[in-house]
Amino acid sequence: MRIDPKALRLFLAVCKEGTISGAARAEHLSQPSVSVAISQLEHVLKVKLFDRYRQGIQLTPAGEALKRRAQAIDNLLESAQQEIKLLEHNISGPLVIGGTPGALASIMSKVISSFIDNYPRFELRILERPDMVIHEQLKNYEIDLAIVTSGMNETPDDMEELAVLSDPFSIIVGKANQHLPNEMALPDLADARWVLPDAIGGFRRQVDALFISTQSPLPGNVIRSDSLLTTKSVVRNTDFVTILPREVVLPELLSGSLREIKIKGVNFQRNVGFLWLKERKLSALAQAFVDHTQALFKV
Repeated sequence: MRIDPKALRLFLAVCKEGTISGAARAEHLSQPSVSVAISQLEHVLKVKLFDRYRQGIQLTPAGEALKRRAQAIDNLLESAQQEIKLLEHNISGPLVIGGTPGALASIMSKVISSFIDNYPRFELRILERPDMVIHEQLKNYEIDLAIVTSGMNETPDDMEELAVLSDPFSIIVGKANQHLPNEMALPDLADARWVLPDAIGGFRRQVDALFISTQSPLPGNVIRSDSLLTTKSVVRNTDFVTILPREVVLPELLSGSLREIKIKGVNFQRNVGFLWLKERKLSALAQAFVDHTQALFKV
C-alpha cells in the first residue's frame, strides 16, 4: 500500500501543532478524522509514529524520520508551485541559498554582479543561518544550496561539497589603531580588545585554529558577535580589533574606513564552498549558479 498524501499532510500538521486536536483545528477537520488518518498511516508503515501524552505528542525515531521526509515533500511541492508561477512571467527560480554570514559575504556580491548577465530575470532568496541549521535545511529541502566555510570537517556522507574560494585571514582595525604596523603576530595583540565570532561552526573553528597554530591564547577581553555589520561597525569606531577574511571587508579596505594587518607567521587559508544534498538533483538555475561560480573563481 502507498502512503496517502493527505495522511502525510495531516501527520505534518500534528507535528507542527503538537497535538491531534491542534492539527484538527488547523486543518478544519474533526479530531476523530485526524486520528483515523494517523492510524491508517501507521498501519501502512507498520510503525508507531508518536506517543500521546497529556501535554501533546512525542515522536518516535520512525516519526522523526517521516517528519523530515514529509517536510521535504511539502517544501518541494511549494517550490514547484512557485516555479510554475514564475515561469508564467519568464522568471527562473526560485533558488534558495543558505549560508553563514562570512561565507555568503565572500561569494554572493561578486557572483551576482556577473551572473545577471546570463540570467537577468530570476528569483533568489538568501538565508543567513548557523552551520547546524543549514544542514537540517538542506535535508528537508528548505534550501537548495548552502555556502559555508569548508574544509574544517569531513563532509557528511549524504552531502556533496565543492570548495570554490580561498581567502586569507587578516587582522582588521579602524582608525583608532592607526599606530599599529602593517604586519603583526597574534601574540603581540594579547592585550588588545577583540570582536570575534560567537556561534560554534566552521568560521569560528578556523579563527580559533589561527590562535592555536601561533601558540597564542584565545583573547579574554572579547565581544562575541556573529553579525558582520556589528563587528565591522565596532572595529571602525573603536580600538577593538578583529580577524576577518579579506573579501568580507574589501569595500571598507578600499574606502579606507578599515585597514588590514597581515598576520605574521601564518599561511592558513580560509576556504569557502558549496554544500548540497547528494540525493537531490540541482535545478537548472542552481547548477548554473554553481558552474558560474566555479568559472569565476577558476576552480
